[in-house]
Amino acid sequence: MNFLFYVISGISLGSIYAIIALGYTMVYGIAKMLNFAHGDVIMVGAYISFCATSYWGMSPFMSVIVSMLVCTVLGVVIERLAYRPLRQATSLAVLITAIGVSYLLENLALLIWTSNPKVFTSIVGTGSVKLFGGQMSITTVTLVTIAVCVAIMIGLTLFTSKTKMGKAMRAVSEDKGAAQLMGINVDTTISVTFAIGSGLAAVAGVLLCSAYPTLTPMTGFMPGIKAFTAAVFGGIGSVPGAMIGGILLGIIEIFGKAYISTQLSDAIVFAVLIIVLLVKPTGLLGKPINEKV
Repeated sequence: MNFLFYVISGISLGSIYAIIALGYTMVYGIAKMLNFAHGDVIMVGAYISFCATSYWGMSPFMSVIVSMLVCTVLGVVIERLAYRPLRQATSLAVLITAIGVSYLLENLALLIWTSNPKVFTSIVGTGSVKLFGGQMSITTVTLVTIAVCVAIMIGLTLFTSKTKMGKAMRAVSEDKGAAQLMGINVDTTISVTFAIGSGLAAVAGVLLCSAYPTLTPMTGFMPGIKAFTAAVFGGIGSVPGAMIGGILLGIIEIFGKAYISTQLSDAIVFAVLIIVLLVKPTGLLGKPINEKV
């Protein structure tokens, strides 16, 4: 029974990583850049939801909507001011800028909310569901997190395959130059990608703090790094790969804590990533890129 409980807990944690990883993988797949400020957008989303419920008197559902709106706008502003001017710059310049944006968001959060930890109230309550005649108890947050991850995955898949903007994203991902010649606005497409990824980051931040209710300006740092690891694990640039990588990473982390060591669980996660990349450098669902010389 403990084994099944750990699997479900791992899927729940992995679902949060998967939602965050979708933001990484979408931006990389389309803009070919790594937005390392993504983890701090998660933190901003959680703080906005916290303020909405604690100070502004909003319902939990409305707090999530407001959080998504704020993070969506934040993502577009970051792309427009920090990344768009570097569209033709080297990867190193973009990477340094992303790290700078990350530190900027963390320090702004310190100025606004201070370093004192906030106690985040779960948006779905503290209830639980009894299974197997009461032998196992699963929290409502766990079930909602898994359900939201599946819904987002299905929604994104339909969006990218059925809508005009989704098809434009796929075209830009394949070949920016050719997409531009076909009349696709590359800048708008990339901005929409940042908007979607940042909106998902807000959802992930709320779910993360609902499960682990301590909120600080550094809340998004480690989940962001692990979600990036999940995106690489599954094959960065692949939407299904981000989900599979996130869930597998969550399961590995929970089992590492349960059966090996809570102190070594993070090391185990990154060790597994190294092994996978040694065997399959493109990740589980990644495709090798053939460059013409």
